Amino acid sequence: MTRILCGLLVLAALFSGGCKQEKKLPRIAIAGLAIESSTFSPAQSGIEAFHANRGEEIFATYPFYSDDSLMSRAQWFPILHGHALPGGLVTREAYETLVTETLDRLKKDMPYDGLFFDIHGAMSVVGLDDPEGDFITRIREVIGNETMISTSMDLHGNVTELLAEQTDLITCYRMAPHEDALESKQRALVNLLDRLESGKGKPKYKAWVPVPILLPGEKTSTRIEPGKSLYAKVAPAAAREGVIDAAIWVGYAWADAPRNHAAVMAYGDDKEAVSKAAEELAQSFWAVREEFDFVAPVANLDECLNRAIAFEGKPFIISDMGDNPTAGGAGDVTWTLTEILKRKEFQAENGPSLIYASLPGTEFVEKSVEAGIGGQVSEFAGAAVDSRFAPPVKLTGTIEAIKYGDKNAETEVVVKVGSVRVIVTKKRKPYHYKADFNDLNLNPEETDIVVVKIGYLVPELYNMRADWLMAQTPGGVDQDLDRLGYQHIKRPMFPLDKNMEDPDLSARLIPLAGSN
Repeated sequence: MTRILCGLLVLAALFSGGCKQEKKLPRIAIAGLAIESSTFSPAQSGIEAFHANRGEEIFATYPFYSDDSLMSRAQWFPILHGHALPGGLVTREAYETLVTETLDRLKKDMPYDGLFFDIHGAMSVVGLDDPEGDFITRIREVIGNETMISTSMDLHGNVTELLAEQTDLITCYRMAPHEDALESKQRALVNLLDRLESGKGKPKYKAWVPVPILLPGEKTSTRIEPGKSLYAKVAPAAAREGVIDAAIWVGYAWADAPRNHAAVMAYGDDKEAVSKAAEELAQSFWAVREEFDFVAPVANLDECLNRAIAFEGKPFIISDMGDNPTAGGAGDVTWTLTEILKRKEFQAENGPSLIYASLPGTEFVEKSVEAGIGGQVSEFAGAAVDSRFAPPVKLTGTIEAIKYGDKNAETEVVVKVGSVRVIVTKKRKPYHYKADFNDLNLNPEETDIVVVKIGYLVPELYNMRADWLMAQTPGGVDQDLDRLGYQHIKRPMFPLDKNMEDPDLSARLIPLAGSN
Protein backbone atom coordinates (compact mmCIF):
# COMPACT_ATOMS: atom_id res chain seq x y z
CA MET A 1 0.00 0.00 0.00
CA THR A 2 2.84 2.37 0.88
CA ARG A 3 4.48 1.74 -2.51
CA ILE A 4 1.20 2.44 -4.30
CA LEU A 5 0.74 5.73 -2.42
CA CYS A 6 4.31 6.78 -3.23
CA GLY A 7 3.75 6.00 -6.86
CA LEU A 8 0.59 8.08 -6.93
CA LEU A 9 2.42 10.99 -5.29
CA VAL A 10 5.17 10.80 -7.92
CA LEU A 11 2.62 10.85 -10.76
CA ALA A 12 0.81 13.78 -9.17
CA ALA A 13 4.08 15.69 -8.94
CA LEU A 14 4.83 15.04 -12.59
CA PHE A 15 1.45 16.27 -13.81
CA SER A 16 1.40 19.29 -11.50
CA GLY A 17 4.63 20.72 -12.90
CA GLY A 18 7.28 18.59 -11.24
CA CYS A 19 8.13 17.49 -14.81
CA LYS A 20 8.15 20.17 -17.52
CA GLN A 21 6.03 19.13 -20.52
CA GLU A 22 6.89 20.18 -24.06
CA LYS A 23 4.51 22.63 -25.73
CA LYS A 24 2.27 20.91 -28.25
CA LEU A 25 2.89 22.36 -31.70
CA PRO A 26 -0.03 22.95 -34.10
CA ARG A 27 -0.36 20.55 -37.01
CA ILE A 28 -0.45 22.47 -40.32
CA ALA A 29 -0.91 21.08 -43.83
CA ILE A 30 0.22 22.82 -47.03
CA ALA A 31 -1.66 22.45 -50.32
CA GLY A 32 -2.73 24.37 -53.39
CA LEU A 33 -2.82 24.76 -57.16
CA ALA A 34 -1.86 28.02 -58.84
CA ILE A 35 -2.43 29.11 -62.43
CA GLU A 36 -3.84 32.08 -64.33
CA SER A 37 -6.07 30.75 -67.14
CA SER A 38 -7.33 32.70 -70.14
CA THR A 39 -10.64 31.48 -71.52
CA PHE A 40 -10.02 33.63 -74.60
CA SER A 41 -7.07 31.49 -75.67
CA PRO A 42 -7.50 28.21 -77.57
CA ALA A 43 -4.75 26.65 -75.45
CA GLN A 44 -5.42 24.15 -72.67
CA SER A 45 -3.24 23.29 -69.67
CA GLY A 46 -2.67 19.67 -68.75
CA ILE A 47 -1.35 18.06 -65.58
CA GLU A 48 2.28 18.42 -66.67
CA ALA A 49 1.95 22.22 -66.68
CA PHE A 50 1.72 22.33 -62.87
CA HIS A 51 5.12 20.76 -62.10
CA ALA A 52 3.50 19.53 -58.89
CA ASN A 53 5.66 19.13 -55.80
CA ARG A 54 4.75 16.58 -53.15
CA GLY A 55 5.85 16.13 -49.56
CA GLU A 56 9.12 17.75 -48.57
CA GLU A 57 9.78 18.85 -52.16
CA ILE A 58 7.43 21.73 -51.32
CA PHE A 59 9.88 23.09 -48.75
CA ALA A 60 12.33 23.89 -51.55
CA THR A 61 9.69 26.04 -53.27
CA TYR A 62 9.99 29.19 -51.16
CA PRO A 63 12.86 30.62 -49.09
CA PHE A 64 10.73 31.13 -45.98
CA TYR A 65 10.37 27.38 -45.59
CA SER A 66 14.01 27.38 -44.45
CA ASP A 67 13.34 30.02 -41.78
CA ASP A 68 13.60 28.05 -38.55
CA SER A 69 11.99 30.83 -36.52
CA LEU A 70 8.86 30.22 -38.61
CA MET A 71 9.06 26.50 -39.23
CA SER A 72 9.81 25.61 -35.61
CA ARG A 73 6.40 26.96 -34.63
CA ALA A 74 4.44 24.01 -36.05
CA GLN A 75 4.41 20.42 -37.22
CA TRP A 76 4.23 20.71 -41.00
CA PHE A 77 2.52 18.32 -43.40
CA PRO A 78 3.38 19.32 -46.97
CA ILE A 79 0.75 17.65 -49.12
CA LEU A 80 0.82 18.78 -52.77
CA HIS A 81 1.45 22.10 -54.45
CA GLY A 82 1.44 22.84 -58.17
CA HIS A 83 2.33 26.15 -59.80
CA ALA A 84 1.89 26.45 -63.55
CA LEU A 85 2.82 29.12 -66.03
CA PRO A 86 -0.30 31.09 -66.94
CA GLY A 87 -2.10 29.41 -69.83
CA GLY A 88 -5.42 28.31 -71.20
CA LEU A 89 -8.25 26.42 -69.56
CA VAL A 90 -7.10 23.58 -67.31
CA THR A 91 -8.42 20.27 -68.55
CA ARG A 92 -11.00 18.69 -66.28
CA GLU A 93 -8.93 15.51 -66.15
CA ALA A 94 -5.84 17.38 -64.91
CA TYR A 95 -7.84 19.26 -62.27
CA GLU A 96 -9.64 16.17 -60.97
CA THR A 97 -6.43 14.15 -60.87
CA LEU A 98 -4.52 16.74 -58.84
CA VAL A 99 -7.44 17.55 -56.53
CA THR A 100 -8.16 13.87 -55.85
CA GLU A 101 -4.51 13.20 -55.07
CA THR A 102 -4.46 16.19 -52.70
CA LEU A 103 -7.52 14.93 -50.84
CA ASP A 104 -6.14 11.40 -50.58
CA ARG A 105 -2.85 12.68 -49.20
CA LEU A 106 -4.65 14.93 -46.71
CA LYS A 107 -6.49 11.95 -45.26
CA LYS A 108 -3.25 10.22 -44.23
CA ASP A 109 -2.16 12.62 -41.46
CA MET A 110 -5.42 13.99 -40.10
CA PRO A 111 -6.41 15.78 -37.98
CA TYR A 112 -4.97 19.23 -38.70
CA ASP A 113 -5.17 22.43 -36.70
CA GLY A 114 -4.52 24.53 -39.77
CA LEU A 115 -4.02 24.42 -43.53
CA PHE A 116 -2.07 26.85 -45.70
CA PHE A 117 -4.01 27.08 -48.99
CA ASP A 118 -1.50 28.50 -51.47
CA ILE A 119 -3.27 29.44 -54.73
CA HIS A 120 -3.29 32.08 -57.44
CA GLY A 121 -7.05 32.56 -57.72
CA ALA A 122 -7.53 32.83 -61.50
CA MET A 123 -7.63 29.14 -62.44
CA SER A 124 -10.24 28.30 -65.07
CA VAL A 125 -11.22 24.66 -65.52
CA VAL A 126 -13.33 23.10 -68.24
CA GLY A 127 -16.90 22.93 -66.89
CA LEU A 128 -16.29 24.86 -63.63
CA ASP A 129 -17.10 28.52 -62.91
CA ASP A 130 -15.25 28.66 -59.58
CA PRO A 131 -12.43 26.09 -59.38
CA GLU A 132 -10.79 27.49 -56.22
CA GLY A 133 -14.17 27.57 -54.49
CA ASP A 134 -14.78 23.98 -55.54
CA PHE A 135 -11.29 22.90 -54.43
CA ILE A 136 -11.49 24.44 -50.94
CA THR A 137 -15.02 23.06 -50.43
CA ARG A 138 -13.77 19.57 -51.20
CA ILE A 139 -10.85 20.08 -48.81
CA ARG A 140 -13.34 21.09 -46.10
CA GLU A 141 -15.30 17.89 -46.69
CA VAL A 142 -12.15 15.95 -45.81
CA ILE A 143 -10.56 17.96 -42.99
CA GLY A 144 -13.73 19.40 -41.45
CA ASN A 145 -14.79 22.89 -40.47
CA GLU A 146 -12.76 23.15 -37.26
CA THR A 147 -9.43 23.31 -39.11
CA MET A 148 -8.36 26.89 -39.72
CA ILE A 149 -7.52 27.62 -43.36
CA SER A 150 -5.27 30.54 -44.31
CA THR A 151 -5.31 31.40 -48.03
CA SER A 152 -2.63 33.28 -49.94
CA MET A 153 -3.43 34.68 -53.39
CA ASP A 154 -2.24 36.81 -56.28
CA LEU A 155 -4.02 40.17 -56.41
CA HIS A 156 -5.09 39.21 -59.94
CA GLY A 157 -7.11 36.33 -58.50
CA ASN A 158 -10.85 36.23 -57.94
CA VAL A 159 -12.65 35.90 -54.61
CA THR A 160 -16.14 34.45 -54.75
CA GLU A 161 -18.53 34.36 -51.83
CA LEU A 162 -17.93 30.60 -51.61
CA LEU A 163 -14.16 30.97 -51.38
CA ALA A 164 -14.60 33.74 -48.80
CA GLU A 165 -16.83 31.50 -46.68
CA GLN A 166 -14.70 28.36 -46.80
CA THR A 167 -11.44 30.14 -45.88
CA ASP A 168 -10.82 31.70 -42.47
CA LEU A 169 -7.85 33.96 -43.10
CA ILE A 170 -7.20 35.32 -46.60
CA THR A 171 -4.65 37.71 -48.02
CA CYS A 172 -3.07 38.69 -51.33
CA TYR A 173 -0.14 40.58 -52.79
CA ARG A 174 -0.03 44.36 -52.42
CA MET A 175 2.34 45.04 -55.30
CA ALA A 176 2.18 44.66 -59.08
CA PRO A 177 4.72 43.64 -60.30
CA HIS A 178 4.61 41.12 -57.47
CA GLU A 179 7.78 42.01 -55.61
CA ASP A 180 6.04 41.15 -52.33
CA ALA A 181 4.87 37.67 -53.36
CA LEU A 182 7.00 35.80 -50.82
CA GLU A 183 6.26 38.37 -48.13
CA SER A 184 2.52 37.93 -48.71
CA LYS A 185 2.69 34.14 -48.51
CA GLN A 186 4.68 34.40 -45.32
CA ARG A 187 2.11 36.82 -43.90
CA ALA A 188 -0.60 34.22 -44.54
CA LEU A 189 1.42 31.65 -42.59
CA VAL A 190 2.21 34.01 -39.72
CA ASN A 191 -1.46 35.03 -39.40
CA LEU A 192 -2.38 31.36 -39.16
CA LEU A 193 0.30 30.57 -36.59
CA ASP A 194 -0.56 33.61 -34.47
CA ARG A 195 -4.23 32.70 -34.25
CA LEU A 196 -3.48 29.07 -33.40
CA GLU A 197 -0.80 29.84 -30.79
CA SER A 198 -2.84 32.55 -29.08
CA GLY A 199 -5.87 30.30 -28.81
CA LYS A 200 -8.01 33.04 -30.38
CA GLY A 201 -9.00 30.71 -33.17
CA LYS A 202 -10.93 31.78 -36.22
CA PRO A 203 -11.72 35.47 -36.67
CA LYS A 204 -15.24 36.31 -35.64
CA TYR A 205 -16.04 38.42 -38.69
CA LYS A 206 -15.23 38.38 -42.39
CA ALA A 207 -16.36 41.24 -44.63
CA TRP A 208 -16.51 40.81 -48.43
CA VAL A 209 -17.28 43.51 -50.99
CA PRO A 210 -17.55 42.62 -54.69
CA VAL A 211 -16.50 45.61 -56.79
CA PRO A 212 -17.80 45.73 -60.41
CA ILE A 213 -14.48 46.70 -61.99
CA LEU A 214 -12.58 44.55 -64.47
CA LEU A 215 -9.22 45.92 -65.56
CA PRO A 216 -6.03 44.30 -66.87
CA GLY A 217 -2.93 44.26 -64.73
CA GLU A 218 -1.19 46.55 -67.21
CA LYS A 219 -3.58 49.32 -66.11
CA THR A 220 -3.47 48.63 -62.38
CA SER A 221 0.23 48.49 -61.59
CA THR A 222 1.16 49.74 -58.14
CA ARG A 223 4.22 51.46 -59.65
CA ILE A 224 2.05 54.37 -60.75
CA GLU A 225 -1.07 56.22 -59.70
CA PRO A 226 -3.79 55.55 -58.83
CA GLY A 227 -2.79 51.96 -58.02
CA LYS A 228 0.17 53.12 -55.96
CA SER A 229 -1.93 55.22 -53.56
CA LEU A 230 -4.84 52.80 -53.55
CA TYR A 231 -2.72 49.85 -52.42
CA ALA A 232 -0.87 52.06 -49.93
CA LYS A 233 -4.16 52.15 -47.99
CA VAL A 234 -4.26 48.37 -47.46
CA ALA A 235 -1.60 48.03 -44.75
CA PRO A 236 -3.08 50.82 -42.55
CA ALA A 237 -6.54 49.26 -42.91
CA ALA A 238 -5.14 45.88 -41.86
CA ALA A 239 -3.36 47.44 -38.87
CA ARG A 240 -6.54 48.82 -37.28
CA GLU A 241 -7.59 47.59 -33.88
CA GLY A 242 -9.85 44.57 -34.29
CA VAL A 243 -8.67 43.81 -37.85
CA ILE A 244 -6.27 40.98 -38.64
CA ASP A 245 -5.74 41.60 -42.36
CA ALA A 246 -7.29 43.25 -45.41
CA ALA A 247 -6.79 42.94 -49.15
CA ILE A 248 -7.82 44.30 -52.55
CA TRP A 249 -8.09 41.94 -55.52
CA VAL A 250 -8.01 43.55 -58.97
CA GLY A 251 -9.32 40.31 -60.43
CA TYR A 252 -8.47 38.59 -63.71
CA ALA A 253 -9.70 40.20 -66.91
CA TRP A 254 -9.10 37.39 -69.43
CA ALA A 255 -11.60 34.84 -68.21
CA ASP A 256 -15.31 34.97 -68.84
CA ALA A 257 -17.15 33.85 -65.70
CA PRO A 258 -19.41 35.52 -63.10
CA ARG A 259 -16.55 35.62 -60.56
CA ASN A 260 -14.32 37.80 -62.73
CA HIS A 261 -14.34 41.21 -61.07
CA ALA A 262 -12.51 43.08 -58.34
CA ALA A 263 -13.12 42.34 -54.66
CA VAL A 264 -12.16 43.55 -51.20
CA MET A 265 -12.00 41.61 -47.95
CA ALA A 266 -11.16 42.36 -44.33
CA TYR A 267 -11.45 40.12 -41.30
CA GLY A 268 -10.93 40.25 -37.56
CA ASP A 269 -12.73 40.20 -34.23
CA ASP A 270 -14.37 43.64 -34.30
CA LYS A 271 -17.47 43.69 -36.51
CA GLU A 272 -17.54 47.45 -37.02
CA ALA A 273 -13.81 47.80 -37.67
CA VAL A 274 -13.77 44.91 -40.15
CA SER A 275 -16.80 46.20 -42.07
CA LYS A 276 -15.49 49.76 -42.15
CA ALA A 277 -12.05 48.68 -43.41
CA ALA A 278 -13.56 46.67 -46.27
CA GLU A 279 -16.03 49.38 -47.26
CA GLU A 280 -13.46 52.16 -47.24
CA LEU A 281 -11.06 50.20 -49.45
CA ALA A 282 -13.85 49.31 -51.86
CA GLN A 283 -15.05 52.90 -52.04
CA SER A 284 -11.49 54.12 -52.58
CA PHE A 285 -11.14 51.69 -55.50
CA TRP A 286 -14.41 52.80 -57.07
CA ALA A 287 -13.56 56.49 -56.64
CA VAL A 288 -10.40 56.24 -58.77
CA ARG A 289 -11.73 53.80 -61.39
CA GLU A 290 -11.51 56.32 -64.24
CA GLU A 291 -7.90 57.25 -63.43
CA PHE A 292 -6.41 53.87 -64.32
CA ASP A 293 -4.32 53.83 -67.47
CA PHE A 294 -1.55 51.78 -68.99
CA VAL A 295 1.64 51.68 -66.97
CA ALA A 296 3.62 52.76 -70.06
CA PRO A 297 2.78 54.46 -73.38
CA VAL A 298 0.85 52.19 -75.74
CA ALA A 299 0.92 52.17 -79.55
CA ASN A 300 0.35 49.86 -82.47
CA LEU A 301 3.28 47.69 -83.51
CA ASP A 302 4.37 49.84 -86.46
CA GLU A 303 4.54 52.93 -84.27
CA CYS A 304 6.50 51.01 -81.64
CA LEU A 305 9.02 49.78 -84.22
CA ASN A 306 9.40 53.21 -85.80
CA ARG A 307 10.14 54.75 -82.40
CA ALA A 308 12.54 51.96 -81.49
CA ILE A 309 14.50 52.19 -84.74
CA ALA A 310 14.91 55.95 -84.38
CA PHE A 311 15.90 55.73 -80.72
CA GLU A 312 19.61 56.10 -79.90
CA GLY A 313 19.87 54.34 -76.51
CA LYS A 314 19.95 50.61 -75.76
CA PRO A 315 17.81 48.67 -75.29
CA PHE A 316 14.45 49.94 -76.47
CA ILE A 317 12.01 47.35 -75.10
CA ILE A 318 8.69 46.57 -76.77
CA SER A 319 6.08 44.57 -74.88
CA ASP A 320 4.25 42.19 -77.24
CA MET A 321 1.17 42.21 -74.99
CA GLY A 322 -1.55 40.27 -76.80
CA ASP A 323 0.12 36.86 -76.51
CA ASN A 324 1.80 37.37 -73.14
CA PRO A 325 2.36 33.89 -71.62
CA THR A 326 2.70 35.41 -68.13
CA ALA A 327 -0.96 36.46 -68.32
CA GLY A 328 -2.39 33.36 -70.01
CA GLY A 329 -1.56 33.76 -73.69
CA ALA A 330 -0.77 30.65 -75.72
CA GLY A 331 2.71 32.08 -76.34
CA ASP A 332 2.87 30.89 -79.96
CA VAL A 333 1.07 33.71 -81.83
CA THR A 334 3.34 34.61 -84.74
CA TRP A 335 1.71 37.89 -85.79
CA THR A 336 4.26 40.24 -84.21
CA LEU A 337 7.33 38.35 -85.41
CA THR A 338 5.85 38.06 -88.90
CA GLU A 339 5.39 41.83 -89.02
CA ILE A 340 8.94 42.43 -87.76
CA LEU A 341 10.49 40.19 -90.41
CA LYS A 342 8.57 42.05 -93.15
CA ARG A 343 10.40 45.27 -92.27
CA LYS A 344 13.32 46.01 -94.61
CA GLU A 345 15.33 47.50 -91.74
CA PHE A 346 15.80 44.03 -90.23
CA GLN A 347 16.39 42.01 -93.38
CA ALA A 348 20.11 42.86 -93.68
CA GLU A 349 22.58 41.40 -91.19
CA ASN A 350 23.87 44.87 -90.31
CA GLY A 351 20.42 46.27 -89.58
CA PRO A 352 19.29 47.32 -86.09
CA SER A 353 19.93 44.44 -83.71
CA LEU A 354 16.72 42.94 -82.33
CA ILE A 355 16.04 40.07 -79.94
CA TYR A 356 12.62 38.43 -80.12
CA ALA A 357 11.65 36.41 -77.04
CA SER A 358 10.17 34.00 -77.80
CA LEU A 359 8.27 31.49 -79.94
CA PRO A 360 7.63 27.76 -79.40
CA GLY A 361 8.47 25.51 -82.32
CA THR A 362 9.16 21.83 -81.68
CA GLU A 363 10.10 20.93 -85.26
CA PHE A 364 12.32 23.99 -85.56
CA VAL A 365 14.16 23.10 -82.36
CA GLU A 366 14.66 19.50 -83.50
CA LYS A 367 16.16 20.62 -86.82
CA SER A 368 18.34 23.18 -85.03
CA VAL A 369 19.75 20.49 -82.73
CA GLU A 370 20.52 18.34 -85.79
CA ALA A 371 22.21 21.25 -87.57
CA GLY A 372 24.18 22.34 -84.49
CA ILE A 373 25.61 25.76 -83.69
CA GLY A 374 26.66 27.49 -86.89
CA GLY A 375 24.31 25.36 -88.97
CA GLN A 376 21.68 26.69 -91.33
CA VAL A 377 18.00 25.93 -90.70
CA SER A 378 14.86 26.75 -92.63
CA GLU A 379 11.71 25.60 -90.83
CA PHE A 380 8.34 26.82 -89.57
CA ALA A 381 7.66 27.76 -85.93
CA GLY A 382 4.73 28.96 -83.88
CA ALA A 383 0.94 29.01 -84.41
CA ALA A 384 0.53 25.34 -83.50
CA VAL A 385 -2.00 26.34 -80.85
CA ASP A 386 -3.17 29.86 -81.71
CA SER A 387 -3.19 30.47 -85.47
CA ARG A 388 -6.12 32.90 -85.45
CA PHE A 389 -4.01 35.95 -86.30
CA ALA A 390 -1.13 34.57 -88.40
CA PRO A 391 0.06 31.17 -89.65
CA PRO A 392 3.34 29.49 -88.65
CA VAL A 393 6.31 31.69 -89.56
CA LYS A 394 9.17 30.33 -91.64
CA LEU A 395 12.54 31.13 -90.09
CA THR A 396 15.60 30.77 -92.30
CA GLY A 397 18.91 31.56 -90.66
CA THR A 398 21.97 30.54 -88.67
CA ILE A 399 21.79 28.75 -85.32
CA GLU A 400 23.84 30.72 -82.78
CA ALA A 401 23.02 29.00 -79.50
CA ILE A 402 21.43 25.83 -78.11
CA LYS A 403 20.58 25.27 -74.45
CA TYR A 404 19.10 22.19 -72.80
CA GLY A 405 17.34 21.46 -69.53
CA ASP A 406 15.16 24.49 -68.83
CA LYS A 407 12.19 23.62 -66.60
CA ASN A 408 9.68 25.23 -68.97
CA ALA A 409 11.29 25.47 -72.41
CA GLU A 410 13.18 22.14 -72.19
CA THR A 411 15.33 23.14 -75.17
CA GLU A 412 16.06 26.68 -76.38
CA VAL A 413 17.76 27.79 -79.58
CA VAL A 414 18.72 31.16 -81.05
CA VAL A 415 18.44 31.65 -84.79
CA LYS A 416 19.71 34.77 -86.54
CA VAL A 417 17.47 35.93 -89.39
CA GLY A 418 18.85 39.14 -90.92
CA SER A 419 19.56 41.36 -87.91
CA VAL A 420 16.93 39.62 -85.77
CA ARG A 421 17.82 36.96 -83.21
CA VAL A 422 14.77 34.83 -82.50
CA ILE A 423 14.59 32.59 -79.44
CA VAL A 424 12.72 29.41 -80.35
CA THR A 425 11.78 26.96 -77.62
CA LYS A 426 10.53 23.39 -77.54
CA LYS A 427 7.83 24.50 -75.09
CA ARG A 428 6.76 28.04 -74.27
CA LYS A 429 8.73 30.09 -71.81
CA PRO A 430 8.55 33.72 -70.64
CA TYR A 431 11.82 35.69 -70.60
CA HIS A 432 12.12 37.87 -67.50
CA TYR A 433 15.72 37.90 -66.38
CA LYS A 434 19.12 38.82 -67.80
CA ALA A 435 20.23 35.25 -67.14
CA ASP A 436 17.50 33.99 -69.49
CA PHE A 437 19.26 35.86 -72.29
CA ASN A 438 22.86 35.55 -71.09
CA ASP A 439 22.57 31.75 -70.95
CA LEU A 440 21.93 31.92 -74.70
CA ASN A 441 24.93 34.21 -75.31
CA LEU A 442 22.61 37.17 -75.79
CA ASN A 443 23.23 40.58 -74.24
CA PRO A 444 19.98 42.56 -74.17
CA GLU A 445 21.66 45.61 -72.67
CA GLU A 446 23.84 45.94 -75.79
CA THR A 447 20.98 45.24 -78.21
CA ASP A 448 19.10 48.02 -80.00
CA ILE A 449 15.60 46.54 -79.62
CA VAL A 450 14.26 43.77 -77.38
CA VAL A 451 10.75 42.48 -78.05
CA VAL A 452 9.36 40.41 -75.19
CA LYS A 453 6.02 38.65 -74.86
CA ILE A 454 4.99 40.39 -71.69
CA GLY A 455 2.73 43.15 -70.41
CA TYR A 456 4.21 45.45 -67.78
CA LEU A 457 7.91 44.82 -67.35
CA VAL A 458 9.14 42.77 -64.43
CA PRO A 459 11.78 44.56 -62.31
CA GLU A 460 14.92 43.30 -64.12
CA LEU A 461 13.60 44.27 -67.54
CA TYR A 462 12.19 47.54 -66.23
CA ASN A 463 15.54 48.53 -64.72
CA MET A 464 17.36 47.50 -67.91
CA ARG A 465 15.28 49.56 -70.35
CA ALA A 466 16.52 52.74 -71.99
CA ASP A 467 12.95 53.31 -73.19
CA TRP A 468 9.81 51.22 -73.41
CA LEU A 469 6.53 50.95 -75.29
CA MET A 470 3.68 48.47 -74.93
CA ALA A 471 2.38 47.23 -78.29
CA GLN A 472 -1.32 46.61 -78.81
CA THR A 473 -1.01 43.21 -80.45
CA PRO A 474 -3.58 40.41 -80.87
CA GLY A 475 -3.80 37.24 -78.80
CA GLY A 476 -5.56 35.46 -75.97
CA VAL A 477 -4.85 38.29 -73.51
CA ASP A 478 -5.77 41.20 -75.77
CA GLN A 479 -5.66 44.46 -73.82
CA ASP A 480 -8.68 45.80 -75.73
CA LEU A 481 -11.31 44.20 -73.50
CA ASP A 482 -14.16 45.37 -75.74
CA ARG A 483 -12.89 43.03 -78.46
CA LEU A 484 -13.00 39.93 -76.26
CA GLY A 485 -16.75 39.39 -76.35
CA TYR A 486 -17.66 38.57 -72.74
CA GLN A 487 -20.80 36.45 -72.34
CA HIS A 488 -20.82 35.35 -68.69
CA ILE A 489 -19.42 38.12 -66.47
CA LYS A 490 -21.86 40.05 -64.29
CA ARG A 491 -23.06 43.29 -65.82
CA PRO A 492 -22.91 46.22 -65.52
CA MET A 493 -19.11 46.19 -65.25
CA PHE A 494 -16.70 49.09 -65.48
CA PRO A 495 -15.14 50.00 -67.93
CA LEU A 496 -17.25 47.90 -70.31
CA ASP A 497 -20.32 49.79 -69.10
CA LYS A 498 -18.85 53.25 -68.67
CA ASN A 499 -22.07 55.03 -67.67
CA MET A 500 -23.20 52.53 -65.06
CA GLU A 501 -24.64 53.77 -61.78
CA ASP A 502 -22.64 53.65 -58.58
CA PRO A 503 -22.84 50.14 -57.10
CA ASP A 504 -23.72 49.09 -53.55
CA LEU A 505 -20.33 48.80 -51.84
CA SER A 506 -21.59 47.96 -48.37
CA ALA A 507 -19.79 45.10 -46.64
CA ARG A 508 -21.35 41.65 -46.70
CA LEU A 509 -20.55 39.67 -43.58
CA ILE A 510 -19.57 36.15 -44.56
CA PRO A 511 -20.41 33.26 -42.21
CA LEU A 512 -17.72 30.95 -40.85
CA ALA A 513 -17.25 27.70 -42.71
CA GLY A 514 -19.88 25.18 -41.68
CA SER A 515 -21.99 27.66 -39.71
CA ASN A 516 -24.83 27.76 -42.25
